[in-house]
Amino acid sequence: MKAIAVALALLLVLAGAAWWLFGGQKRGEIGTVSTNFRWLGPNDRIAVDAFDDPKIEGVACHISRPERGGVGGAVGTAEESSEVAIACRQIAPIVVKEPLKDGERVFDERRSLIFKRLQVVRFFDAKRGVLVYVAYSDKVLTGSPQNSLSTVPLMPWGGVAAKMP
Repeated sequence: MKAIAVALALLLVLAGAAWWLFGGQKRGEIGTVSTNFRWLGPNDRIAVDAFDDPKIEGVACHISRPERGGVGGAVGTAEESSEVAIACRQIAPIVVKEPLKDGERVFDERRSLIFKRLQVVRFFDAKRGVLVYVAYSDKVLTGSPQNSLSTVPLMPWGGVAAKMP
């Protein structure tokens, strides 16, 4: 019985390490802030990351989301909550590299060992000339209605107009 428990614990640690190493798109961590002290394992925290839209030069997004600490958070078995905040801004002249598809995923990240993902999708409101980014979590069978939205109007930057394909 003890050998089974040790084997199971080792399997969980290995699965958590694999998830941490290979799960989701790598992102640029900006910083974290601790929100809850844990006696065992790391504290709960809020992490802030940055990413660039892969098809659009001149747009950067920042997301913040909670990360569970403790033993489950340390080995990657804790299911993260669905809360997320997003802010996207124009940081240079906007250049759209290729045609855009509404609802196209521009960022994703695993939020649990197997079933839950944080995703950011993009829409283009052609009538208003605005890029719309929506961040949300989903699961294999169910999702969460919690979401966050950010918009980026296509504006000239230093006299250079936005370029569409």
